[in-house]
Amino acid sequence: MIEPGQGIATVVKNAGSHYLLSRLPEWDTFPAVLRGKVRLKGSSSTNPVAVGDRVEYSCSTRVDESSPAIITRVLERSNYLIRKSTNLSRQSHVIAANLDQAVIATSLYFPEIKLPFLDRILVTCEVYRIPAVIALNKIDLYGEVAAEQMEDFINIYTRAGYTVIPCSTRTGEGIEKLRELCRDKVNLFSGESGVGKSSLIKALDPGLDPKIGKISSAHLQGKHTTSLYEMYKMASGGYIIDTPGIRGFGLVDLEKEEISKYFPEMLRLMDGCRFSPCTHTHEPGCAIKAAVDEGLVSAERYCSYLGMLEEDKKFR
Repeated sequence: MIEPGQGIATVVKNAGSHYLLSRLPEWDTFPAVLRGKVRLKGSSSTNPVAVGDRVEYSCSTRVDESSPAIITRVLERSNYLIRKSTNLSRQSHVIAANLDQAVIATSLYFPEIKLPFLDRILVTCEVYRIPAVIALNKIDLYGEVAAEQMEDFINIYTRAGYTVIPCSTRTGEGIEKLRELCRDKVNLFSGESGVGKSSLIKALDPGLDPKIGKISSAHLQGKHTTSLYEMYKMASGGYIIDTPGIRGFGLVDLEKEEISKYFPEMLRLMDGCRFSPCTHTHEPGCAIKAAVDEGLVSAERYCSYLGMLEEDKKFR
């Protein structure tokens, strides 16, 4: 029971203008609303408060559904994941804040993977210093024909510096390893619609019940099932933030000249370029272009980089 007074809590659910808070590490959720113009200094995002935010609250009576606490201030964030959406190109949306780790769920097929989309999320994680893990889901559906493609994918991203965990919610492969990586951390789970993100969460902790959707057979695209941003407490320790499936992921506040710095495999090599700054596109003596030719930097990741240079206000 939350008694009258003031305190600090973490936002664990965002449902429009209504929120659930909890005084972590205690799991004692209680309702709250925003009053007045609560804004972050210098922020132009559509949502002033995100799941994972630590906030100050006040209440004049005991808190219940008819008398929620009032969020009075958002405390400074250690980090956050933010994106521009396809239909709000001038605005941004904070997905979640104060994260220890981002788990990017993806699959080679069902739906078919879009590497530029994955790379945009990874670049954004690098920008905001959020360690990222890739959960390659649905490997039980690939079959022997796709074994080579799976190996290629794993090689591309492990050489770039990321942990890739092949997993299956049906067979249980990779689930225990992923559970250990998530233990005692605040973990964001994100990815394209239909990649099985909610199923992964339920496999990690069967006591949780995120919504699980199906793939549209006509387009092999996922249907949105999660409409809320919500944090769950894991029985094995730590927290999971579930997010709606994403169809578009635009970069925010990132100059073209900076993009290559957020590809770890390029950052390690760019001191070898003859010119500085180098766009790694046409300059002679470019260490990155040479590395692509030698197979040290994957052609797929390099193509994603070139796409980010060209996209400007267009999002895939």
